[in-house]
Amino acid sequence: MKALIKIALPLSLGVSLAVLPMQGIAALQQGVKAPDFTLKAAQGGKEFDLSLKATLRNGPVVLYFFPAAFTPGCTVEAHLFAEANGKFNQLGARVIGVTAGNIHRVAEFSRSECRDKFAVAADPGAKVAAKFDATMQGPDGAALSNRTSYVIAPNGTILLSYTDSKPQAHVEKTMAAIRAWNARRR
Repeated sequence: MKALIKIALPLSLGVSLAVLPMQGIAALQQGVKAPDFTLKAAQGGKEFDLSLKATLRNGPVVLYFFPAAFTPGCTVEAHLFAEANGKFNQLGARVIGVTAGNIHRVAEFSRSECRDKFAVAADPGAKVAAKFDATMQGPDGAALSNRTSYVIAPNGTILLSYTDSKPQAHVEKTMAAIRAWNARRR
């Protein structure tokens, strides 16, 4: 019986921890260099090649990964980023959404849910998300982007990494990081 308890207690603790949401933690942490990438993207339904390095030449980037276009949480998050996009632009930042979907679905999502406000990139197989340690397993076993937001300085340094399955705090956290970065530069 004692042997069974010695096995069951750590096992139950491990299972309990496995089902807890990972809030506020992203694998790539503040201060590290963000991996560069180029992906097919769309803004306002128009497709183009998006390069992180090229986008950073124009100022900091808010890079947010989301699981799937047209799902409830991802739609809420897209609407929130679309509503805040003007404020991000006033602060000199550009928003980029990334998901493991295909470019045709992403193009439609950029037009309808992102309201033509910012670019959304297709990351088939979540390969770029994996470089950012922002992946999770979907119901069918396929790799998906985890809901993770990064703020990246023009020199490629990560200023903020934030993971939370709930979309509501992502805009607030990334906006605060952009404001703090701007304040340090004055």
